[in-house]
Amino acid sequence: IVGVTDFVSGEQPTPPLLKMDVDGYRRQVARLNEVRRSRDNRAVSQRLAELARAARHEDVNLMAPILDAVNEYATLQEMMDVLREAWGVYEEPVIL
Repeated sequence: IVGVTDFVSGEQPTPPLLKMDVDGYRRQVARLNEVRRSRDNRAVSQRLAELARAARHEDVNLMAPILDAVNEYATLQEMMDVLREAWGVYEEPVIL
């Protein structure tokens, strides 16, 4: 069975572009800075260190250390930096 696409129009629809609100961006950065200022940075560092230790072992489920870090207000970037340091960056092999 071969599929044939009937009813194809000549023009391609243009997807709507997301327009970023500069004021919204500034508000979000201010909120992030406030969270970083008001959180317990010692606890965040401790939770990130626990996540780093867990990431070095293949048999450890990372969900609990990730949730512990999130509950201490670690940012996604901070957690990703820890995991990137433990695992490196995946590079898809080039196959010719």
